[in-house]
Amino acid sequence: MRFVHKSLYVGAIFGTAALTLVGCSEPSSDNTATTSATEGVTTDGKTVLTLYTSEPEEKVDEINRAFQEENQDVEVQVYRAGTGDLKARIEAERTSGKVEADLIWAADAPTFEGFKSDELLTKFDSVETNDVLEDVVDPEGFYVGTRLIPTVIAYNTEVIDQADAPASWADLTDEKYMDKIVMPDPAVSGAAAFNATVWMNDDKLGEAWVTDLGANHPMIAASNGPTSQEIASGGRPVGVVVDYLVRDLAAKGSPIKEVYATEGSPYITEPIAVFKDSENKDAAQRYINFILSEKAQKIAVEQNYLPVLESVGTPGDAPKLSDIALMSADLKTLAEDRQRSVDFFQNAMN
Repeated sequence: MRFVHKSLYVGAIFGTAALTLVGCSEPSSDNTATTSATEGVTTDGKTVLTLYTSEPEEKVDEINRAFQEENQDVEVQVYRAGTGDLKARIEAERTSGKVEADLIWAADAPTFEGFKSDELLTKFDSVETNDVLEDVVDPEGFYVGTRLIPTVIAYNTEVIDQADAPASWADLTDEKYMDKIVMPDPAVSGAAAFNATVWMNDDKLGEAWVTDLGANHPMIAASNGPTSQEIASGGRPVGVVVDYLVRDLAAKGSPIKEVYATEGSPYITEPIAVFKDSENKDAAQRYINFILSEKAQKIAVEQNYLPVLESVGTPGDAPKLSDIALMSADLKTLAEDRQRSVDFFQNAMN
């Protein structure tokens, strides 16, 4: 896939079929709220923005500090949980009459298509996306991706020589990796379910590849976090995991390295949107503009994410965005074929 730029138009450019709500959580697996959500105005007159997010606590806190330094009339309060728990909370609030948050920042485009079809979101009227990668922008103007989070192959550099490391998804079916692979469970991890659907619908992979992969008896971990730890420990020295976790561990001294598969990498975009019930839409869109700014995108790079602005580079020794091959499937397929793909994957791994 080649990325290009485009402007975000306020009006609908083309319609998207209504999709069921699909959970592709992760980056985060922590389901606890770190700050109670409140709304309104502080005693000193600041606008209070309530943000629902699955972003890791320390990473969203860093972003919020930088935003509030430049926007001292706004205070951001965070309710942080895994995407599944966020969806449950949003549905409960919606049922009782009103979503209590101003912003949602989590997961992937199919999840946000579900929010959109349920009429939970409001259209942007002041979000600037001229320099943002086109493929992360909702053409109807309800949400925008904030970083690229590809799933990659990773290996333990103390157990696997670079020359012997897999370079492609096809390589993982080689019998030399028998009992050496670990990957997250798509029945538990939303990101893994997203990946399974992309792989199952890829012309070069599909059911045959999933079946051959299962013949190598991969260990199935609950989520990306335990998967990355298993690779770093050397227990299963080859694995399938989101890329930023590999860089996080490597930065802490773990012997782990990522490889972007030659066929391309499935990826999520961690979109952000404003709830229709928000009474602070102007401040909420100002927050989104900050997230998409060079300053915030540089912070994302420092946090080991791939950015949605080409101008800020990429973290560590990661390739340039233009050099990373990405895999995708259309939103309708990602929603409608998810359960079949997960079921087939699970059966193949048994």
